[in-house]
Amino acid sequence: MLNKIYIRHIYNIFLQRFIYITLIFSSLIFILNILEELKFFTNIGISNISLPVLLTVLNLPSLLFEIFPFIILITTQFFFIKFQNNSEILIFRNNGINNLKIISYICLLVFFIGFFIITFFHFLSSNMKHLYLEFKNKYTQDNKYLAVINENGLWIKDQIDNEVIIIHSEKINSYTLENLFITVYDNDFQNKKNIIAKNAIINEKNWKINDALVLDDFGRKESFSSINFKTNFDYERINNLFSNLESLNILELYNQRKDFINVGLTVSDIDIKINQIFSVPISLIIFTILSSILMLNIRHKNSKTFVLISGILLSVIIYYIYYFFGLLGSNNKLPILVAIWMPNLILFLSCLIGIVNINEK
Repeated sequence: MLNKIYIRHIYNIFLQRFIYITLIFSSLIFILNILEELKFFTNIGISNISLPVLLTVLNLPSLLFEIFPFIILITTQFFFIKFQNNSEILIFRNNGINNLKIISYICLLVFFIGFFIITFFHFLSSNMKHLYLEFKNKYTQDNKYLAVINENGLWIKDQIDNEVIIIHSEKINSYTLENLFITVYDNDFQNKKNIIAKNAIINEKNWKINDALVLDDFGRKESFSSINFKTNFDYERINNLFSNLESLNILELYNQRKDFINVGLTVSDIDIKINQIFSVPISLIIFTILSSILMLNIRHKNSKTFVLISGILLSVIIYYIYYFFGLLGSNNKLPILVAIWMPNLILFLSCLIGIVNINEK
């Protein structure tokens, strides 16, 4: 019964610190992001303060999602600072709860926090990010350029030289769009011509369309072995239009992965994102153990400021480890599973080494 009271106390203190640190980071992100949004709207001549505030609120959860491991690390530091200041670790040890048990209780709580983050919180943050992008696109010059991938292939809406262009392709093969149907309208959406083609090379914005059949607005047909077609899109830009995966929840990521495979686009970025989401609970536990080892291996009289700075530096180092492996995965230098899970394995093995004598601290 007494142990249950102590365990409840551990959970209460940790959750309190977690909420405080999350609020602090949220405030910092809000301040930094609203400055960026104010600059954006100032540059386009809009002075309404409510728009930057709204966009910042919508963007905040997705930014917060990315830094939860570092929030957990600092939360754990403040948790142990409180316990060390009040000599509670000694009290717990005298009542049968050693350091390893304290860490195990915290890790269990962190696992459930991580599960909540990848389910409910990520669903919320991705939907708010979608609203953020949808709202902000209304104020960007690129709003007239659209691209969608579904089970029928790739659809592009373009606008150039007072013409509206709708492009449909069944598949992308390297730098080539296959089985094209292009409809060209004037500004009043009156049909000017249609182009049916076998493929188009899109490594530049001036496409080379092969085996094309052109139908004008009078129904006349003309065949061409090759024609040039000017657009605002090339292969790189088409890929970049689908690069913001923060606006998709897990189910939407799987659906987009399926659509990408159907049209021939690479799915490595989607696979990386999916694995990153599922690895969050494990990453949070690893950061908790690392922070616990750091805090339990320092002397009580050491400067707490020094300890916190050490934790932040450790966070930066770990961030670059994750970033480096993720970069190798996105460039196909490493398999996706290795790129995402290898850093966690390395850090976990490091934790096992550091936790061996933790009860003697």
